[in-house]
Amino acid sequence: MKISNFKPYITGKEIEYIKDIIDKGSDMSGDGPYTKKVHSFLEKKYKTNKALLTTSGTTALEFAVRLLNLKPGSEIIVPSFTFSSTANAVLVSFGLKVIFADIDKNTLNIDPVEIENKITDKTRAIIVVHYAGVACDMDKIMAIAKKNELKVIEDAAQAIEAKYKDKYLGTIGDFGCISFHDTKNITSGEGGALFINTDDEVIIERAEIIREKGTNRTKFFRGEVDKYTWVDIGSSYLPSDILAAFLLAQLEQVEKITALRLKVYDRYKERLLHLEKAGRIKLPTIPEYASHNAHIFYVLFKTETERDYVLNYLREKGISAPFHYVPLHSSPIGKRLGYKSEDMPVSENFSRSLIRLPMFAEMSKVEIRYVVTNLEEALNTYE
Repeated sequence: MKISNFKPYITGKEIEYIKDIIDKGSDMSGDGPYTKKVHSFLEKKYKTNKALLTTSGTTALEFAVRLLNLKPGSEIIVPSFTFSSTANAVLVSFGLKVIFADIDKNTLNIDPVEIENKITDKTRAIIVVHYAGVACDMDKIMAIAKKNELKVIEDAAQAIEAKYKDKYLGTIGDFGCISFHDTKNITSGEGGALFINTDDEVIIERAEIIREKGTNRTKFFRGEVDKYTWVDIGSSYLPSDILAAFLLAQLEQVEKITALRLKVYDRYKERLLHLEKAGRIKLPTIPEYASHNAHIFYVLFKTETERDYVLNYLREKGISAPFHYVPLHSSPIGKRLGYKSEDMPVSENFSRSLIRLPMFAEMSKVEIRYVVTNLEEALNTYE
C-alpha cells in the first residue's frame, strides 16, 4: 500500500466556479469577482478588519514585513524551528536583521522567555509561528510586545480554523499570514492571504497600493480617483481569479474539512497512546488555550538514529512520513549569519527526533491502521 503524506480534499465545486469565470468571459486576473467573494468570506468568518489574497503564504509574510515600514538595522525576532519563508520575509527587506529564538519543548512554538531574552534596543517586531496549527501563548507574547512597543506578525500558514482561546489564529497580532499551498488544509495549489488586524486607514490604503504594483489602481476601480498612477514602491501580490474561484469552493467547506481531519488526528492518537504510555514515543501536546486544526500529526522519538530507522522502515512500506525542519539557525544561511548549532538546543533536539505521519481529510481507517501497524513494527524491530 502506498500512502502520501498529504492529499487535498476536493469539494466538487472547484471546477464549477472556474467554469463560471470562463463561461462569463470574466477577467481572469487578480481582484475579480471570486477574489472579492473570498475577501468577504475571510473578513466575515475570521473577523479580521481587512483580508487580501496573495500569491502565497510567503508573499503574505513579505507583505506584512513591508507594511511595518522599518528602518535599516531594525531587528525582527523569529523562531528557528520554522520554514525558510519566515526568515526570508525579513531578509528580503534589505537592511533588516533576523534574530532567531528557540522554541518551547511542549508545543514546538516560539518560547516567550526566549523572545524577552532576544530583545534589544533595535528590536521592532516579532514573527510568531503557530506550528502544526497549534497556537503560541499569545497572551504572553502580546504582553511582551506591548511592554516593548513591538509589532507582532502571526505566521499562521498552517493554522486556518485554529484558535487561541476564542480568537482565530492570524487575527490577534498586527498582521496574520495564511497559506493555501497544496500541503495545507485548505488549498488553491499556491496562494495565501494577509490579515490586517487594524482599522488604520493609512495602513490599509498602503497595503492596497503595495499589492497593486505601487499604484492606486484599487481606488480607481472603486471610483475614488479618476485615474490611477504609480504612488509607492510595490509589487504584484495578486493571484489569478481562477485560483480564487478554486479557493472559494474550499473555504465554503472549511469546517467540514477540519472536522474530517480532526477525526483522523483523534484516531492516530487513540491508536498510538499506548506507545507513549510505554515511553517509546511522544505525541503532540495541545495546551488548554489552543483549539488546533489537525494540520500535522507528528511523532517524537528518543534519538535521531531511532527516528531515521523508523523513517526508512515506513518509506520501504510505501508510507510518506517526512521529518522537518532543519533549524534555520544551523542551516548554511544561519551559519553565515553567525549562528552555531548549539545556540538553539530545543530546536536541534526536535529536528532530530520528529516524523510527520500522513494526514489528510479523507484518510481511511484502513490507511491509518496500516501506518500505525508499520510504526509499531518498526519500533519492535529497532535495535
